[in-house]
Amino acid sequence: MVRHEEGHFSHRIGLLRAMVLGANDGIISTACLILGVAAADASRDTIITAGVAGLVAGAASMAIGEYVSVSSQRDAEQADIAKETWELEHTPEHELDELTAIYKGKGLTQELARAVAVQLTKEDALKVHMAEELGITHLTLARPVQASVSSAGSFSVGAAIPLIAVALASSSQRMAITIVVAVFALVALGISSAKAGGAHPLRPTFRVVFGGSVAMAFTMAIGRLVGSVVL
Repeated sequence: MVRHEEGHFSHRIGLLRAMVLGANDGIISTACLILGVAAADASRDTIITAGVAGLVAGAASMAIGEYVSVSSQRDAEQADIAKETWELEHTPEHELDELTAIYKGKGLTQELARAVAVQLTKEDALKVHMAEELGITHLTLARPVQASVSSAGSFSVGAAIPLIAVALASSSQRMAITIVVAVFALVALGISSAKAGGAHPLRPTFRVVFGGSVAMAFTMAIGRLVGSVVL
């Protein structure tokens, strides 16, 4: 059977979500950590140590969190598929009636809906019922390992950006350079993720930059406050 392909983006949703989430968290959380520690007048070595620790801890957390959450989704999908497989084996006529009702609900006549249901069931009954009843296809199936690896990797890349910036900056400019570099990284992330998803870049970019800027400002304020009390 010839596969029909167009320039759609829905098949990228799972991977794109994990990568954007990981990179966004990496940039923002590490930049916030660095700025919070720097605002407390910590030394350069302390700031870099905190940043590296944040990168490693964050990447590990993203990997484990994504694997656990997406595995739960995959378990639910497999349970539904197993149930559908059992029903097709033991109550095929009832399943055919269900499929007919679905196509009738989409606007087909009773006769045509039945004919379509019968014809498609001859090809691959489980595949058809998965798509029509469960909304599951081979492109949308949850992939825990892929989500785990992509999230951890993108987090590490995102976190490395502000960490490298603060490591190369002078003591007097480390906070300003970290903020500028983090904002530019968020702009690049917003634009690239929007293009990858086929969306206009303005709104996603503004959303990412605004949220990151608020988080950095809040963390700096808390860091300065705690630093003044502790030191």
